[in-house]
Amino acid sequence: MLKMRIGYPCINLTIKNQSPSTFRLKSYSEKRFNETVKNNLNHLLSILNFNKRNNIYFFRISSDIIPFASHPVCDVDWSEVFKVKLKEIGDFINKNNIRVSMHPDQFVILNSKSEDIVKNSIRELQYHCKLLDSMRLSSSAKIQIHVGGVYGDKKKAKKDFANNFNKLLEESLKRRLVVENDDRSYSLQDCFDINSETDIPIVFDTFHHECLNNDETFQQALSSFVKSWNNPTDGNPVIDYSSQSIGDRKGKHAKTLDKNHFIYMYNEFRNTIKKTQIDLDIMLEIKDKEESALLALKMINSSYIFD
Repeated sequence: MLKMRIGYPCINLTIKNQSPSTFRLKSYSEKRFNETVKNNLNHLLSILNFNKRNNIYFFRISSDIIPFASHPVCDVDWSEVFKVKLKEIGDFINKNNIRVSMHPDQFVILNSKSEDIVKNSIRELQYHCKLLDSMRLSSSAKIQIHVGGVYGDKKKAKKDFANNFNKLLEESLKRRLVVENDDRSYSLQDCFDINSETDIPIVFDTFHHECLNNDETFQQALSSFVKSWNNPTDGNPVIDYSSQSIGDRKGKHAKTLDKNHFIYMYNEFRNTIKKTQIDLDIMLEIKDKEESALLALKMINSSYIFD
């Protein structure tokens, strides 16, 4: 029996957040910070309740939930101030077997040529790790990043990523990090090169793979990426799924679920599970968020449409 979780990232368009999730740096105050974090955590719990009611058991938490958490301006011990609420959210996640992840913005670049950018990137990753730790979540709650820049020498850039990962990061953070193939610079095979130096699991982005690959068949790529998830504490291997937005530039994500494309891909996922005996968790990176997740689940439950 398939145990695939279906999820969506960061925002629920059905449940409107009653106040901004963040604010400008010039508007920072401890009072504003505490009010915003309180609202964000309550809103997150509302989303998780919505997801549970609708059998959506995978969700990517927004990085903005604690504004300016890695910035020097933030001197609030938010993990202590909101300890009770963070535990409540973590208990809900654990009790209901929900998988969560996070995905920092593109400015997190571990292989940057700038020491300051690397330091800032590590501070941002430490914030993400602290948030998941404060919820008392297992290491299956992952922090997903891209490799970074190429800087004219991809081989060296991959080596720099591996060296900074191995030498600069705390073990608790290493256990949460996963790396994703992208659509322009780092293919699945490039991520495997990094995995061989770091043992970091790979999130397989199927849409990015369509844009940039090494001529593997899709089934070869699927069957190989799961091997990077060799530690049971990492949870199920994760796939990011989307499709091309029709009429837009190559690589732009679709606004809503392409039913025929999803049916084809879902059957490919099922074939991989049968071959490897490893379940997969699918993150739908599609613009209409929970609407596509609900549609995908409806299609999956109407299993007669699949081969």
